[in-house]
Amino acid sequence: MFSRRKFIRTTAMGGTGLLASLHGIASLDWPQPQATNDLYTLSDQLVRLWGQTLLNLQVTDASRKEYGGILCPTYKIVHGRVGDTIYPFLHLAAKTKDVRYIDGAKQLYRWMEKNVSQEDGSWLNEPVKGAWKGTTIFSIIALCDALHYHGDLLDETFKQELRTRLKKAGDYVYNNFTIDYGNINYPITASYGLTFLGEILDHQPYKVKGKELAHQALSFFTKKDGLLFGEGDPYYQPSPKGCYSVDLGYNVEESLPSLVMYGLMTKDEEVLQIVTRSLQAHMEFMLPDGGWDNSWGTRNYKWTYWGSRTSDGCQPAYALLADRDSRFYDVAFQNTQLLQQCTHDGLLYAGLHYRSHNVPPSVHHTFTHIKALATILDREPMKLNTDELRLMLPREDSYRSRFFADVQTWLISKGSYRATVTGYDREYKKTKNGHATGGALTMLWHQATGPLLTASMNEYQLYEAGNMQVDNDPLSICLTPRIEMKLGNTWYSNICDLTATMQEKTVNRDTVITIHSRLVDGSQQSPAIGEVQCMVTYTFTPDKVKFTFAYKGNISKESVRVIFPMISPTGEKVQGIGKRTMTIKKPKATVMLNANQPIQQLPTTGDRVFNFVPGLEAIPLFFEGKDVKLELEVLK
Repeated sequence: MFSRRKFIRTTAMGGTGLLASLHGIASLDWPQPQATNDLYTLSDQLVRLWGQTLLNLQVTDASRKEYGGILCPTYKIVHGRVGDTIYPFLHLAAKTKDVRYIDGAKQLYRWMEKNVSQEDGSWLNEPVKGAWKGTTIFSIIALCDALHYHGDLLDETFKQELRTRLKKAGDYVYNNFTIDYGNINYPITASYGLTFLGEILDHQPYKVKGKELAHQALSFFTKKDGLLFGEGDPYYQPSPKGCYSVDLGYNVEESLPSLVMYGLMTKDEEVLQIVTRSLQAHMEFMLPDGGWDNSWGTRNYKWTYWGSRTSDGCQPAYALLADRDSRFYDVAFQNTQLLQQCTHDGLLYAGLHYRSHNVPPSVHHTFTHIKALATILDREPMKLNTDELRLMLPREDSYRSRFFADVQTWLISKGSYRATVTGYDREYKKTKNGHATGGALTMLWHQATGPLLTASMNEYQLYEAGNMQVDNDPLSICLTPRIEMKLGNTWYSNICDLTATMQEKTVNRDTVITIHSRLVDGSQQSPAIGEVQCMVTYTFTPDKVKFTFAYKGNISKESVRVIFPMISPTGEKVQGIGKRTMTIKKPKATVMLNANQPIQQLPTTGDRVFNFVPGLEAIPLFFEGKDVKLELEVLK
């Protein structure tokens, strides 16, 4: 059982030197968020910090082609959705009385109209011909927020220009969006965006369609667990294991917040009751440090540990309904503290170890998540009894195990360990080798260390090249613990097997999960030499976690390896490589790994491998032998 107060961050954020020196940005005396026990105070500090950074990155030289846009310091481009920052800029203009934010908002709008605006009323996701237009709905919401909350800062001529342009965008969404448009996040977001725009423009057809989409979306909640589905297709047909397309990141940071705001705006109690129950179900996957465990989701290629790479944030969903479940306040607060921890030089980095691995951030994460925090700051804060804030979140309780049948995933909570084991068999659309499956252990977390083992993508692929970062390290690997074999140029692994079976039982008060699977490639094919069967067990005790990796087939033991990347940022002291016991010295504990085989390490470009999903470094260990036994223990 964890104390809520143990997880309050106490470390102020880093200075401004890195990005300033790398990219020629003028050094700023940025306000540094301090430890706080209030969601709204911390959100305000982050919005001010991020906003000042974004303003400083705006191109103000009219002779440059990027004029008016916010230049990403890493990629030297202006992302297409950067115009959404108009809203937080006006929020900051109202807060700080600094007219530069008003000027910045107007310049952003001019950039939008010049670079991503289309004749049909849409805005492109990127300033590239043929780019996706569905993100038009996000810009509609941002401009509606700007007009509704801060329109008094704008002259009447500019406000009328925004209304006229919004009508064109609204018509585009009204005429093109249905419940089958894109993934489920688009029609759900349109339910709120059209309703909001209908209020702004006093246009009833938008509100009618908004209600229609919201109520159609109510059929997209899984029957057993109440998780929102529709992030990928087939939209309506279940997988062989009865699963639909669920992605935690998009749900908590985009779709559910929109449905919450729709319900609050329209006072639609049916919607609010269903979305409240769903938020409670999704809350089960929040780690005690505020991380979202999207190690298994269909779109986990955009998993950033704190959320998802291009969505807005969970704060509007949970903070605005905290009067219905006071734990929701803590969900929003814990996650905001994690955003603070991942903020350096005024920008939000997409993972805990970007900084230690010297990976620069995309500015995209900052300009989307600043909107989420501005959203709750512009609404009246929830008044909660301070005693209620001491309630535990689900994964802070040591409850042993819970099974989520709709995504074929076990959550384990034993002592100070938290773990996730998944056999989820729904892949994202037609992609192969995306999220881990096959009974993979996709998360092992400890109170004293944070993540110890995590999943990444089985194969790092740029499904959305404009919204993902390129991996140029030739020695980077998948982070998911696994059995694997390479024949020719093809990899076969147990974590690819969509047909794997899982069994959970209690043995002498320990929780044991046994997995039966096969070595297959991304197309579910066994190697030409014949089927290789695998049995993997995870045994969770209050003090340690035990692993066994076994396989049988017509293969030599030298051709198969157990890959076991242990999460560890650069700088942590490691001892014991080459032996059968190794230790990792972490700030608050020592991690010990015991093995029945020699501990070996794969080559790395630097001290560690790094994976963009979910932004973590690891020591890439491996073991040889047909029966590998490991014990992992955290010593305080």
